[in-house]
Amino acid sequence: MKLIYSPASPFARKVAVTIAECGLGAQVEFVSVATTPVKTDPQLKAANPLGKLPALVREDGPAIYDSRVICRYLNDLGGGTLYPQGRIWDVLTLEATADGIMEAGILMVYERRVRPEDKVFDDWIEAQWGKAMSAIQAVNDRWMAQLAGPVDAAQIAVGCALGYMDFRMGDRGWRTSCPELAAWYEDFAKRPSMAGSAPA
Repeated sequence: MKLIYSPASPFARKVAVTIAECGLGAQVEFVSVATTPVKTDPQLKAANPLGKLPALVREDGPAIYDSRVICRYLNDLGGGTLYPQGRIWDVLTLEATADGIMEAGILMVYERRVRPEDKVFDDWIEAQWGKAMSAIQAVNDRWMAQLAGPVDAAQIAVGCALGYMDFRMGDRGWRTSCPELAAWYEDFAKRPSMAGSAPA
């Protein structure tokens, strides 16, 4: 299999962490591409008509894409326990919350990186930060019991979302109002799968 990804993408990192946690590293070739919403890498577009990262090219079927789809596939392939049926709706909801944090962060980055400087919409950037911070606060206030359980897909997603906040928005200080989540993340970020996939 080939994973088409970018090391800076939090969605691709989520898949990379899942690969490591499921012990599938030897079965996946990582193919790094440079892509933007206005200039899609040809390899990526061939695998995902939407042109979004990541995409998993399989030998026994068509490519699959969207990090949630890929992570479910890899978990099943590796016989993993990242989507426990007894907690499945909590896991999926928290994973979706983390994905929303990532999406808001990416939109903030692209607003300055892709749009001409004279057309950058600062209110849009702040609105996206408001969404991300609201979700981060909700995780701190409502989901710490879930994060304290055995490692699952939701924990991976939250870890990657917070890592992206540090990577791209480190000066905004999400930890100030979220001490419990900050303490959890400090510990979770030390996992080999997380440390080995940190963006640089």
